[in-house]
Amino acid sequence: MAYGIRLHVWGERACFTRPEMKAERVSYDVITPSAARGILEAIHWKPALRWVIDRIYVLHEIRFDTVRRNEVESKISASNIKSAMKGAKTMAHQIITEERQQRATTLLRGPAYIIEAHFELTSQAGDTDTPEKHYNMFLRRARQGQCFHRPYLGCREFAAYFAHLDPECEIPASYYKDAEEVDLGWMLWDMDYTRDMEPAFFRPIMRQGVIEVPDLLKEGG
Repeated sequence: MAYGIRLHVWGERACFTRPEMKAERVSYDVITPSAARGILEAIHWKPALRWVIDRIYVLHEIRFDTVRRNEVESKISASNIKSAMKGAKTMAHQIITEERQQRATTLLRGPAYIIEAHFELTSQAGDTDTPEKHYNMFLRRARQGQCFHRPYLGCREFAAYFAHLDPECEIPASYYKDAEEVDLGWMLWDMDYTRDMEPAFFRPIMRQGVIEVPDLLKEGG
């Protein structure tokens, strides 16, 4: 892993929503690989590269809270927005008080992780897109706290804080350092955009606080 990175990520709350839950939001026990990828992409991403999550270190105890939140039941369609931009008279607004719904959310409290990942250049990489260039760009941005948009832990209202962990730095001890094996059940791995956004799932096993993440996109060809 010549150009691997380690990123310390934490926050006050998180909700990595299980897709099998319909009406209410219920979080997975830990961050999903797709959410981890989203955090890395918020710091540095170009069409020339693809982030691959290698492993996730679960630092804090997995704790849940249940809260009730106000949500809007629908959103304005993209086609309506495009029509409005072209000058057409269309419905391009929402009345929040009429579409507001209160739903229960089972979320994570005080999560913290170390994300280990690397990137691969894609077919869209040009002559100037070298691994060294993108590696140094990510390091510079992560060390300075720069990001394209605020990274979040599952839902946008749960901001993620981050800090780059240099290779010589020791990884903080996990709450589960003495737990030999914890089966976390089936989890969403990521969306396969090469197959019309088909969801891919895997079964993570946490050993002493560490989850090895397979690259299903590569394994599936």
